[in-house]
Amino acid sequence: MAQLYTFSARAGAYLRQAGSSADLQWSIGPPQSMRVRVCFHDQCFDGACSAALFTRFYRASVNPQATFDYRGLAHRAGQLFEESLFDGDENAIVDFKYSPSRRLTWWFDHHQSAFLTEADSEHFRRDESGRKFYGPDFHSCTKFIAHIGQTKFGFNISGLEDLIRWADIIDGAQFADPKTAVEMRDPATQLSLVIEGSSEKNFAARLIPELAAKPLAEVAVQPGIRKDFEELYVRHLKSMEIIQQRAELKQGVAFLDLSDHGPEGFNKFIPYYLFPEAVYTVAVSLSPERAKVAVGSNPWNPTPKTANLASICERHGGGGHAKVAAISLPPGDLARAREIGREIARELRAGLNT
Repeated sequence: MAQLYTFSARAGAYLRQAGSSADLQWSIGPPQSMRVRVCFHDQCFDGACSAALFTRFYRASVNPQATFDYRGLAHRAGQLFEESLFDGDENAIVDFKYSPSRRLTWWFDHHQSAFLTEADSEHFRRDESGRKFYGPDFHSCTKFIAHIGQTKFGFNISGLEDLIRWADIIDGAQFADPKTAVEMRDPATQLSLVIEGSSEKNFAARLIPELAAKPLAEVAVQPGIRKDFEELYVRHLKSMEIIQQRAELKQGVAFLDLSDHGPEGFNKFIPYYLFPEAVYTVAVSLSPERAKVAVGSNPWNPTPKTANLASICERHGGGGHAKVAAISLPPGDLARAREIGREIARELRAGLNT
């Protein structure tokens, strides 16, 4: 790839001036107590790992005396950011859309749909801080932060390799097979289920310091985590039964309406585990916060996948990646979500059969 990442307009000059991490600390003044607000993609394994890695990077390369507060962000219809969100001495967003707020000091994202508007995209391009980075060619934001930290700030990732590797596998759907993704025998996949499925408010935010300080295997066996996993795994198995019964598989596309079956979250690889002939999946779900249309592609099916799912979802106010994307609507718009879901399923079927 000719260019793996982009960063704000004068970052190169800034980094040449800063040089090493020691120079970077000098350029912002001597280390001092500083409160850093880190906003991250909530109920997402890569989002939590990105926040944990950013924490380690910031302490090692910017200010070892900093303290951190974490806040999860969810994709919802309407305004995503309020100025009051950025209440730290420094404010970061990782694995989530860009904000043009003057109080945002660090930003890392890898989604195709990272910018809400063209004005936001232009604001990023004109930024001169050298602390805002965009890497749409990376499978995970965690690996992107590691790459920037290593290559631009001299950050040492020793001890964090497992965290980075698993974030990249899970967010990039790079499992060797659907069995690994769905049967969840690895500590990372078990943690992913808990992070994505917990109904406890601010659960991921409280877990991030653990992820920053301990190996994944050690975090996964903590009694509270283990208990949550066992309960959620029972629900996971029930989801498999429901998907087996409900999936409408036609012309390589599985359509699922799960809006009457509790929480919106389910393992996105279940349809490919049950229906390996499915090339794409379109799923409609409902939660108190939103009606959601999730669109994904089967990484194990060799059929060429030419549809850009992020671009399709962007037409309806959503976005994501070329191979997995979603749309969020107000919870009262379930009928519209169902209509959009079926429209996308028809489009994908037509594309596969032309």
